[in-house]
Amino acid sequence: MAAVVDPLEARLLPSGSLRIGLVVPVSGVLGLVGPCAINCAVLAAEELNAAGGVLGRPLELVLVDGGRPAREVAAEVAGLVASGTIQAVAGTHASDVRVEVVAALAGRVPFVYAPPYEGGGHAPGVYFLGETPRRQLEPAIDWLIRTRRAHRWFLLGNDYVWPRLVHAAARVRLRAAGASVVGEGLAGYGQATRWLDRVAGARPDAILLTLIGSDLVAFNRAYAAAGLGAARLCGALEEHGLLGIGGDGTGELYASMGYFRDLTTEPALDFAERYAARFGPDAPMLNAHGHGCYEAVAMLAALCGRAGSLAVPALDAVAEGATITSGRGRLTLRDRQVAHPVHLARADGLQFFLEKPFL
Repeated sequence: MAAVVDPLEARLLPSGSLRIGLVVPVSGVLGLVGPCAINCAVLAAEELNAAGGVLGRPLELVLVDGGRPAREVAAEVAGLVASGTIQAVAGTHASDVRVEVVAALAGRVPFVYAPPYEGGGHAPGVYFLGETPRRQLEPAIDWLIRTRRAHRWFLLGNDYVWPRLVHAAARVRLRAAGASVVGEGLAGYGQATRWLDRVAGARPDAILLTLIGSDLVAFNRAYAAAGLGAARLCGALEEHGLLGIGGDGTGELYASMGYFRDLTTEPALDFAERYAARFGPDAPMLNAHGHGCYEAVAMLAALCGRAGSLAVPALDAVAEGATITSGRGRLTLRDRQVAHPVHLARADGLQFFLEKPFL
């Protein structure tokens, strides 16, 4: 079994294991994704350990709460690296945390970042598994313009790097498609519902929501309660978030992600079976953010296996073409990123109906 240990315990108890700092939010606005993310990372580590571990060593996961302020998270990760407590980092968390962690690591150990992100940010030893705006949201924007006549858009997100840069990309795409931005806002954490009247007053046909976690839940609940009817395209809505909203019956709530629990592909069904067998029928629901942590741990192992080393220069030298198989299917690093189909899904009650995959 792959142990998950807290940082203090890991410092006090030396181990012959290869220890990965697992940075996931278990507090804050994104705390709802933590339980599934931890489970998925544990599943990956246990499967790798059953196959002999990595570089002849078993894996252990050292849990770091990525839901705290970015500099606080980065300082803890840097301290764990400096003390030799962890030898690699994997996780799913907000991009402002990632930026600080990358700076604090300074290329000393590898870092695999799982969720959708804003693009760029290349640094030694850093590898991205999530979608950039061009792959994740631009095809969905085009689809809504074409099929839902969504020509007037409001852009609303949280106030940090990912929403800012996603909105910049969306403005370019919307102009090119002949659509217009009728309003835009960035909300501090916990402040999203304060924008409801402003959004409604702009009379948009569609809203691009780059809110995250509990803020995304709160805004969508308030929007539905107000009886408003614009299409809402979300860049971070997953199964737990939909459950928190209470489901949706409008037919106008959309999510664009690389993975959904209800994918019916053979890799997705196989992954869901393994997850259920390990954690039981009442385990936290599978979702893209959680599933990404399985991929992050698996990709770290694949890189180390190709390089025969944990050293960042050796990993960077062999990263091109590194491949794993997950619930999304076969994933291959190209230029330290993954290009894979993205699925547009419409909320239907408490489930997602998959409308269309985009290559």
